[in-house]
Amino acid sequence: MRIPRLEGVIRRRLLVNFRADPKVVERQLPPPFRPKLQAGFAVVGVCLIRLEHIRPAGLPAFLGVSSENAAHRIAVWWPDADGRVQEGVYVLRRDSSSRLNHLVGGRLFPGAHHAATFAVADSGARIELQMASRDGKVAVRVAGHDTAEFPASSCFGSLAAASAFFEAGSKGYSAGRDPERADGLLLQVDEWRVHPLATTEASSTYFQGGEGYPAGSVEFDHTLIMRDVQHEWVALDDLAYAEPPAGLPDLALGSAGRTG
Repeated sequence: MRIPRLEGVIRRRLLVNFRADPKVVERQLPPPFRPKLQAGFAVVGVCLIRLEHIRPAGLPAFLGVSSENAAHRIAVWWPDADGRVQEGVYVLRRDSSSRLNHLVGGRLFPGAHHAATFAVADSGARIELQMASRDGKVAVRVAGHDTAEFPASSCFGSLAAASAFFEAGSKGYSAGRDPERADGLLLQVDEWRVHPLATTEASSTYFQGGEGYPAGSVEFDHTLIMRDVQHEWVALDDLAYAEPPAGLPDLALGSAGRTG
C-alpha cells in the first residue's frame, strides 16, 4: 500500500537541462513513452531537489523528514487510454541521501531510489553541488550563481518558454518494483516560479559518457532554479509498459506548442 499524498517544502530545486539527439534518447525509453521535442532536440536533465518537512498530508510539519535527491529524466509524451496526448517526464534513475527513501521507494511511495551522498554549498546567491551514488555508477556536479539573463545559446527562445515547458512536466513516471508497470507521481506546487542560474559547471556521468549516450549526443543547455515552495506529491495510477495503439501520430511536442 502506498501513501497517496505527501506534502512539504521544496527548499531548493535545480533543473539542469541538456539538449540531446532524439534518436539516441528514444532508444532509452520504454513504450509507450516518446521524447518530447524542443526545436528538434530531445530534452534530458537532472532534477536536484532539497525537500524539507516531507510527511503524509495532514500531519504536522515537525514530523516530516528532509533529504537531498536527484532524478535523471527525459521530457516525454505518451497516449492515455483514450488516445489523448499526455506529457511529463520519464525518470530513468532516482538517487537520494535519505536511507528511508532508499528503503521504501517503490513500496510506500512511487519510484525506486538509489543511495547517494551529496555535498552542497549554497549561499543563496551562489550554489555548488556534488552528488555521488553509493554504487559508483553516477556522479553529478553543478555550480553557478543567480542571474536575470537566460542564455542565448539555449534551444528555448526565452525563460518564459523554458518555464512553460517544464511546468507542463508535472507528471512523472519511473521504474518501480513491478517490471511490467511504471510508477506514477504528480508534483503540485502552490506557485510555479523559476529563474535562471548562470552555470559555470554542469555535468552528469549518466548522460555524458554513460552507456547508450555516444560522445556529442548530449549537450548542456541551461539551468533553472526554484526556491522555498510549498508542494504536494500525489501518487498516480501505474502505467503499463506497452506499445501505443496503431495509428497514433508520432508527435514531437514542444517546438510548435502543446497538443491535447
